[in-house]
Formats: sequence, structure tokens, C-alpha cells
Amino acid sequence: MATIVPTTEEDPALSVVRFVSQLAWADAGAEVAEPQVARLCTEAQECMVMGRWLDLASLILTSADLVFSKVADKDVECIYTVICNLVTKSENPGEVLEIVKLVSSKVTQQPNEKPALRLKILFNLYNLLEDEYSCFYVYMKALQLAASGKVTEHVIPSFKKIDSFLKEWNIGVQDQRELFLTIFNILKESKSSGKESFNFLTKYLATFSPEDDHAMGETKEEACDLLDMPAVAQLENDSKYSLIHQLLNIFLTQRLDAYLDFEAANSALLKSYGLVHEDCIAKMRLMSLVDLALSESGQIPYAAIKDALKVNDNEVEHWVVKAITAKLLDCKMDQMNKVVIVSRCTERMFGPQQWEYLRSKLATWRGNIANVINTIQSNKITEDASQAMQSMTVR
Repeated sequence: MATIVPTTEEDPALSVVRFVSQLAWADAGAEVAEPQVARLCTEAQECMVMGRWLDLASLILTSADLVFSKVADKDVECIYTVICNLVTKSENPGEVLEIVKLVSSKVTQQPNEKPALRLKILFNLYNLLEDEYSCFYVYMKALQLAASGKVTEHVIPSFKKIDSFLKEWNIGVQDQRELFLTIFNILKESKSSGKESFNFLTKYLATFSPEDDHAMGETKEEACDLLDMPAVAQLENDSKYSLIHQLLNIFLTQRLDAYLDFEAANSALLKSYGLVHEDCIAKMRLMSLVDLALSESGQIPYAAIKDALKVNDNEVEHWVVKAITAKLLDCKMDQMNKVVIVSRCTERMFGPQQWEYLRSKLATWRGNIANVINTIQSNKITEDASQAMQSMTVR
């Protein structure tokens, strides 16, 4: 962050007022410009004496947008460092937030003009703030500026810290919703990690509940692959999105044959959403293989895989290997007996049934461990008794 080092006795804020005013009135001629500059400097001094920091910020920012096009980048940053520093003058959080809004509005006014520099100014402002909501406000403005100015590479690394930011900001559900959706859109637009963008979409949709009827309409374009969430479940009875909900249900719970039937009747719909038929088939084959593993009690005949995946005999092992590579299955292929022996399988969905199964497994493990402990204790007691008997015999 740029630091102001005073070279004269004049207050840095007053120096900035003078410089920006001279810049604004430069074309008016000395006779007009000098009185105006003097007037603005006098007004600025009055604001400083009376502690009217919001008024001072407004006064400076009136013409501060000129510096982006008429001043070198390092000087622009220096000027805005002085302006941003006004947030440290006030002890009133409400006034600080208003100053923040003024500065942010001016900095983001022309997002395509030196966007990286403007973003740096917002980060400098953020680092000066102590008020939690003001920090959140500036961060959101930075995200919006980065998206508009096509410089999202400067903000994407910060997404890894969102959980700690949320603890600091202590913001409400509506603000969290806006934050998660903004981040999701940035990641989607930048074609970053699909897993990371999906994670923020999940966070966004999780902020809705069935009682949020007035807000559910917001989710229809974003809802995908999250069948049990209220924001997604509402699509089932929506005239526009019911078919999409049906497709989601197929991908999450059904096999390849169901997808092929759906595609035959709705090929135009798939194309309208940019879905590639061959890619969908590939995913459904993997999902069908997972479904077989979950239903066949640890052993899947090659013939069942061939039938479910609709492949030739010589392609069965290829798809098993693809499932192993994708970490969907841990298994061995018994080529002599033409079966796949499954030791672990990823659940397609994790709902109440899976939780109940996990609870049952944990109870079994707990019982087994208790039996082992009892056996060890019993053996120890027997051993101690035997040693005691031997000791008595020696005497």
C-alpha cells in the first residue's frame, strides 16, 4: 500500500484538495481557476477543523475521477491513499461506511479504465478498515470491479479465505447469498476449478429454505445437481424448469436407459443448455456402474455391466478402469469368472438412508472394539492371576 510522506507543512488531505481542484479547473484560465481553488481549499480546511470527514471526502471526490486519465499510476495511488485514509479519522462507524461508499463508487465508476489499479486502491481501503460491514462492502465492490474490468485473477486467490472472512464480517444471510453467488459467477466465467465453483453454488443454494418463497425465484437459473435442496426441489413443479429437474433426477438416481429415453424426447432442450450428448452418456455410464456396485452386494457380473452401460464385451473392463481412475470404485476384476469384486463404492447421493447405514456401521465397529477391549482385559486378569499363583508356589 502506498504511504504518504509529507514534504511540506500542509496537511496531505489539503494538498490533495488543492491538486485535484487545480486539475479540474485547469482549462478555465488563471482568473477563474485560482478563486475556485482557493474556495475549495478553504472549505476543506473548515471540514478538517470541524471533523466533518464525510463532507471532506465528498469535496475531494467530486473531481477525483480525473486523476485516472491525467496522472501517472503511482501518483493516482498516492492521491487515493490520502482519500482512503479519511476512514481512520472518524470514530463513527456509520460515517465510515458512508465514506467507504463514496470512495468505492468513485473508484468503480469506470471499471474498464485501469481496472487493476482501481482494484489495488480498493484493497488499500479495505486494509485501513476496522468496521466489519465496511470491510464486506469494499470486498463486494472489489469483486464486482474485478468481474467488470476482466481482472478476476487478482481476486480469485482470496476465495480460499472466505470462511475466515465470514467469521470476521459476521454478515446476514442475504449478504452471504450475494457473496456466494458473485463468487460462483466469477469462477464460472473464468472457467476456474469446476469443483470450487460448484462448492460456492452449493453454499449459495444452501442459504434458502422452504419458507423463502419470495426469494426462490432467484435460484432457478443457478440451481443444478443439488436435488434435495429446497431451491432445487421447487423446480419440479415449475412449468419452465420441470424438465431440467427431471434430468437432474436422472443423473443423480437413475441409469443410462432412463437418460437415453429422456434425450430421445428432449434433444433440443439439452442443446439449448449446452449439454453434449456424448458427454452425458459417458457420465451416465459411470453413474450406472456406481449404481450397479451399490445394488449387487460386492460382485458385479460383466454381463450386468454390459447390459446397464450398453457397451460391447470388450469395453466392460475399459469402463471399470475409468470408474477406478475417477475414484468412484475400489475393485478388482476377476477375468476368469467375469465378475468385478467391489471393496468400496462412492455413494451417488448422501441422504437419510446413507446416514442410517453409516450409523449402523459405526455401532458395529464400536461393538467390535468393545469386545476386543473386554478380551484383552480378561486375558490380562488371567495372566495376572497366573503370575500370582506362580509367585505363591515359589515361596
